[in-house]
Amino acid sequence: MPLVIGLTGTIAAGKSTVAQLLVERGAIHCDADKLVHRLYDPGTPGFDRVVEAFGTDVVGADGFVDRKVLGAKVFGKPEEMTKLTTAMGSITDAIHAEIDRWRAELPDDAVAVMEAVNLMEPGYARWCDQTWLIAVDDDTARHRLVETRGMSEEEVTQRLKSMVPRDVRAPGADWVYDNVGGREALEDAVAGEYERIYGMHMAGEPLTSVFEPWWEKFLERRREQLKAAGVPAPEMAR
Repeated sequence: MPLVIGLTGTIAAGKSTVAQLLVERGAIHCDADKLVHRLYDPGTPGFDRVVEAFGTDVVGADGFVDRKVLGAKVFGKPEEMTKLTTAMGSITDAIHAEIDRWRAELPDDAVAVMEAVNLMEPGYARWCDQTWLIAVDDDTARHRLVETRGMSEEEVTQRLKSMVPRDVRAPGADWVYDNVGGREALEDAVAGEYERIYGMHMAGEPLTSVFEPWWEKFLERRREQLKAAGVPAPEMAR
């Protein structure tokens, strides 16, 4: 079976750049956000449920859900995020089906990358052989978001508040890279880790992952927090 890498990271950390570097090495890539967006394309039940839950103002002039408007309604608001997850439908099934397809169709020497902002917390990384976390400190992220993406300070604050902190996620990742250096340093780091695990994969050596033990503990803590807040638990991977 192919080697499946789960790729995640904090906002503006550079995970999409890492994904592109892996594609340049021949990897198959799927952006989970795009899978999720299809769940509420016009004409789908998810579209109708999202509009019913959040109002017609989330629909843009092109007839599609305006993700910027929708994001402003849910980021940093656990109850609203849970409502969105319920409205969209089974994100879990969409991601799991794609990884299952890779396992069934790709050759043993292939590498596939599932890139997702929320790869770890819902448990999707359980279906990956290795989990990579690309991280950056909040100050650097804020600068990148304001300067390169044109976000307002308020938008940036909402996005950062919605992120699980790096230090919480790091123990559940098999490789953590703090992307605060230049492009060359990032390329060298990615190349080194890729070559290491791909070499093990091709040699038939087992690639153990630290994710599942971390996730079980994270899930237990999250359920306790949500229960205390009176918020229904979101969908988790099965």
